[in-house]
Parts: sequence; C-alpha cells; structure tokens
Amino acid sequence: MLFKLPKLSYSYEDFEPFIDKKTMDIHYNKHHATYTNNLNKAISSSCIDMKSLSIEEILRRAHMETPTIRNNSGGFYNHNIFWDILIPHSKYVQPSPYLNEIFKKYFKSFDSFKDKFSTIAANCFGSGWTWLCVKEKILQICSTKNQDNPLMYNTGCDGVPILGLDIWEHAYYLQYQNRRLDYISSFWNIVDWKKVEKNYQKAVK
Repeated sequence: MLFKLPKLSYSYEDFEPFIDKKTMDIHYNKHHATYTNNLNKAISSSCIDMKSLSIEEILRRAHMETPTIRNNSGGFYNHNIFWDILIPHSKYVQPSPYLNEIFKKYFKSFDSFKDKFSTIAANCFGSGWTWLCVKEKILQICSTKNQDNPLMYNTGCDGVPILGLDIWEHAYYLQYQNRRLDYISSFWNIVDWKKVEKNYQKAVK
C-alpha cells in the first residue's frame, strides 16, 4: 500500500490571520508532500515487505528501520493529524461541556491545559512536535524531537496522539519569524475541538 497526501477540507487562506495562505501552501504541498513521497520510495525499496502495513504499524516498528523510514513515516503521520484537528476560525467552537470536564479532571481547567501545553511547546528545543495524547486512558502532554511521535518506541512521549502542534520553523517562520510564542497563541483560535473529542473517545475505548 502506498500512502497518499490527504485531501484538505478547507482552503489555504481559511486560517488567516492566524496562519497565512503562503505558509499553508508550502507546508502542505512541499513539506508534507515530500515526506509522503519519500516514505513511499523508502518502503518500496526496503528489503522488508512493508507495503501491507498501516502507517501506525510502521511507526511502532520505526526504531528498527532506517532513519529514512523513521523520519518520513513520522512526517507523513504527524502532518495528517495536524491538518485533521484544524478548523477555520469562522467555524470555531469552544470545547463541549463533556470535553471541558475531561480537561478539568487532568489539568484543573481548559485554560490551565492550554497554558501547560503552550509552555511545553515553547520550551521544546529545536524542531519537533507537542502532543496531547492518551496513555492508559489518561491524558498527558509531551513533546517529541524531529518527526517522532507518541506511537514510536522509546521517545519519552508515548500514547495515542489526539492533538498535535507542529513546532518546526517551516510551520510558522514566514509569518512569525522567531516568535514561536505568537504562533502557539494563534493556534488556539483554529483547533477543531469536536475532532479532538472524537479522537479522545476513540483512544479511551
């Protein structure tokens, strides 16, 4: 099975002024497309038959594979999650009472969750991702380096990711330059909390 770049349910300009159209275009058509193409090339040329594996199965064994497979499988999967939990601000809605109770249970409040997530994202050194994930039915926030993610072995951040923030510079540099904090703050205006809730319910089953 070869992997395909997912179709987006929105336009590149739908996230302005929080993420500019040019960044969205380059991020999707250059960076994500390159990870997708390189992943397909790597698994096609691998001496191990990986074409029958799902992306989740590949990620769980990525530590045993070449850096090319590890990096590009992570890049493919991570961006899929990122695009999937975004929503144009014009359609934004606050978390449901149910999800708010979940945040209250693990982080005292929704605002406390955002503060903790933002702090961890801001303090991640270099390129990587910050995640909200479910581990043994418990919510936790953690970061991974490069294109690693919580499904991979021994990253120090394990679980099922239900929300991810790309903190590579390519995700924000055209608009925010070195102002990562401003980018993180803008992110909260375009999160699809209905999708995050669905991801949570699926992960805790």
